[in-house]
Amino acid sequence: MSKNTEELVLQRPEAIVPASDPATASKKSNMELLAERLLEGGFVLIRDEFATGLAILMRLREYVFGSKKSAADDFQSYRSKRNVYRDASNRLLVPVEGNRIALKKAPAIGWLDELYPDMSDFFLAFPQVQGLNSSWQWFLKGVRFPVLKHEIYPWHGTYFPTRFDHLMLFDNWLNQYSGNRAVAMDIGTGCGVLAFMLLDRGFKHVLATDINPNAVMTVRENARHQGLDDRIEARVSNLFDSGIFDGYGRKSDLIVCNPPWLPMDPDRDTNLLDMAIYFEPDFFDRFFSEAGRCLNENGRLVVLFSNLGQSAGMEAVHPVEEELKNNRRFGKVRMLQRKAKAPSKKTRRRDHRKDEVVELWELRFLSAGLPGRRL
Repeated sequence: MSKNTEELVLQRPEAIVPASDPATASKKSNMELLAERLLEGGFVLIRDEFATGLAILMRLREYVFGSKKSAADDFQSYRSKRNVYRDASNRLLVPVEGNRIALKKAPAIGWLDELYPDMSDFFLAFPQVQGLNSSWQWFLKGVRFPVLKHEIYPWHGTYFPTRFDHLMLFDNWLNQYSGNRAVAMDIGTGCGVLAFMLLDRGFKHVLATDINPNAVMTVRENARHQGLDDRIEARVSNLFDSGIFDGYGRKSDLIVCNPPWLPMDPDRDTNLLDMAIYFEPDFFDRFFSEAGRCLNENGRLVVLFSNLGQSAGMEAVHPVEEELKNNRRFGKVRMLQRKAKAPSKKTRRRDHRKDEVVELWELRFLSAGLPGRRL
């Protein structure tokens, strides 16, 4: 198995160069006027305290969503409002000087040193600073999953699940799995929780891939921390990119994928973290057209999915069901289901998943004669 020596270009929030002179903001400013300026496309620069940014965002949120939750909002309209809020809030600027947030009572964020060694003084969007701060705290203390015996320490910009129903389904499935455990692949690994589950359950080698280099860095660093870097290989790949398996020299007994569960909004600019949640129109066709070529005879493909897109009224088509119905590439061995746990009552987001069910699809490859690249 080759070493994890691929050089990674880590993703980071872009420094912002305002298209127009920003209005300056302090705790004495008129928050309503500043929120209106952001909604109209203008920039606002905070000059005194970190808390001023929080106050402006609170006023902006009231403008966009209203002061109370509206039961009339369906998933689509709510997502549209979120896009408006996202665009406006990203024009609220924070000054960085000497790789530190140049505001009173601002948090210390280690990512500014880690991700910006080539920059010292610049502007960042306030929500991006909030994200950097939150991810730094998760990185310092780690994320505990009920299916693992150790924490995972995710790098900034890496997706990690905050809901565990699909992990419990996979854990139950792994406990009864009786196939070979020589090689497994985790496609779209994110923070690597599925890959580490595979190692914990006796797989000798795991290839973990992701389109996001920060996710690959997360898996590599956590594997090294756990003393598992000789059993797991993490690479950057968009699904089964040509060349990703060059030199790997083996097919897999098991491929597991926890793909995005929601269709991508064509009107929204997306980043690599968004692509862990929203799938492009051709995502599943590309995935299924190549996955079978990477499986050993009698190997299994496991897809973790959810009916959230359907239950929320966003997507009428279930991509796994459509694959089985329209193509003869894979056959269903079994499908396991689990009712999604209700969100915390403290969440500020509307609950669009009261009818959600998470699913585990166990599939077998049917045809080696279909077009596709052989390993």
